[in-house]
Amino acid sequence: MSHPHFIDVHVGKRLREFREAKRLSQIDLASAQAIAFQQVQKYENGHNRISASRLHVAAYFLKVPVADFFERLDDSAPEGLSG
Repeated sequence: MSHPHFIDVHVGKRLREFREAKRLSQIDLASAQAIAFQQVQKYENGHNRISASRLHVAAYFLKVPVADFFERLDDSAPEGLSG
């Protein structure tokens, strides 16, 4: 089994931070997205990659810009890309 990509782990951690800052449960966030709370757990742990559309909905619900999920990431080129 492959390991989660570090960006997926980072975005999941940020999702948890924003959710907890709003004092919301995983069930609250899951209900807003019409998914099971176990799926939120997988996103937050980085085990499942959150899609762009689902991330957009989460950002709207949590009242944070989508870009905030990527804060504090290294600005180096992604693997396999050169500039």
